[in-house]
Amino acid sequence: MGIAADPAAVRTRAEQAVLIEAGEFRMGTVDRDQNPLDGEGPVRTVDVPAFRIDPTCVTNAEFAAFVEETGYVTEAEEFGWSFVFGALLGAQLRRASPKPPGTPWWRAVQGARWDRPEGPGSDVQQRAEHPVVHVSLRDAEAFAVWCSMRLPREAEWEKAARGGLDQRRYAWGDELTPGGEHRCNIWQGAFPVRNTLEDGYLATAPVRSFPPNGFGLYEVAGNVWEWCSDRWTTGTAPSMDGDVRVMRGGSYLCHDSYCNRYRVAARSATAAEDSSGNKGFRLAVDG
Repeated sequence: MGIAADPAAVRTRAEQAVLIEAGEFRMGTVDRDQNPLDGEGPVRTVDVPAFRIDPTCVTNAEFAAFVEETGYVTEAEEFGWSFVFGALLGAQLRRASPKPPGTPWWRAVQGARWDRPEGPGSDVQQRAEHPVVHVSLRDAEAFAVWCSMRLPREAEWEKAARGGLDQRRYAWGDELTPGGEHRCNIWQGAFPVRNTLEDGYLATAPVRSFPPNGFGLYEVAGNVWEWCSDRWTTGTAPSMDGDVRVMRGGSYLCHDSYCNRYRVAARSATAAEDSSGNKGFRLAVDG
């Protein structure tokens, strides 16, 4: 595949991962904007052993190297479809693709997959450095095994995402746009009908598009949801059963009116087999 990175370099990514020193941090929040059903609180002190974590999400180029070397087939490919944000589709495909109940901005698109993110006719040739999407938990774990890493645990993810700040709302502080500067890729305007694109992006942004946090991690808010290894055991997920896992970070579709989960303590849940155009992942490894 033309965009594929060097497989040998991708497999040694743990050597470039950011070291997060062992120690305690205060996890969770009592933020007035917390989502009561998500189990964000209470604030508690958590002692986390040393670990390393990717500075960015896994990119299309990196996932392409994995697929090229292993022949891996994602779950979206096996199912034959995945969820795509409707505004990214042409009118004909948008009309032809079913809407899931309760979230009419999504479409179940036949043929949507990691290398065809908007379905037939789309590709990632100009998106080599964008985070790979349409990956399930199994897909992320398979990539992790290939490069001798693993998905981060939720406490590791939050400690790393905080970047050394204690109980701040966002990974960079308490203001969403300090000095008028956009620090993450989320929705601006009236969700889901009008995006003013003030941050520059309708869908995914390339990794390293926004300033890193205090530990050197990029896009821990917005852009794509990130898989964690933890099962969803706190909070509620009334529409899901079976193997439900934690996601962190929010995505380009988050907006204060609907999903303000780009706050650093925010969390959500999804079924392990789920894939969509706003879910990706980064990896960790024991320190």
